[in-house]
Amino acid sequence: MRGMDSSYAVGDLRVSDAEREPVIQRLQDAYAEGRIDHDEFDMRVQLAMTAKTRHDLETVTRDLVPVQDQAMLAQASAEQPTGEDRMLAAAAHAVAVPTLFVGPLVLMLVSGKRSEYVRRQAKEAVNFQVTLLMITIVTFGVGGILYGLAWILSAIAAVFALTGQTFRYPWILRLVK
Repeated sequence: MRGMDSSYAVGDLRVSDAEREPVIQRLQDAYAEGRIDHDEFDMRVQLAMTAKTRHDLETVTRDLVPVQDQAMLAQASAEQPTGEDRMLAAAAHAVAVPTLFVGPLVLMLVSGKRSEYVRRQAKEAVNFQVTLLMITIVTFGVGGILYGLAWILSAIAAVFALTGQTFRYPWILRLVK
């Protein structure tokens, strides 16, 4: 067929009344939350009612992300560690094996200022190593047997950190907050 063109983008497709209704509902929610005033609400509803394409309709609510979605977006962006953050967090767990709590403490103080993820993981490694050291001192060296287990847990924690997950050591004193 000569007159038909299937190269329209999704945003160029015409909208129906059924597609306008959720947009108007979102505008009503934003007005109820106090995110837009009455005049802006009226203007946006008018724009939604007269929108011809999906792109026109999208521009009416583009800046009105629902409050629960804003919180999820902020948390997601804050929780997504970079590759460098994951490497430093893994290093905090791994360097604890030969240096006890000193290596993770240095990483926490230096790199923890830049990344909350690195700080959290290094803090966990410091707390774990301090707990092991205290057990070893209190048991007059017998607790040193736990260091074999500590190496395994440190390796597991490093793998968790490399994958961007949070690892919490079991049964430790969390002295560093």
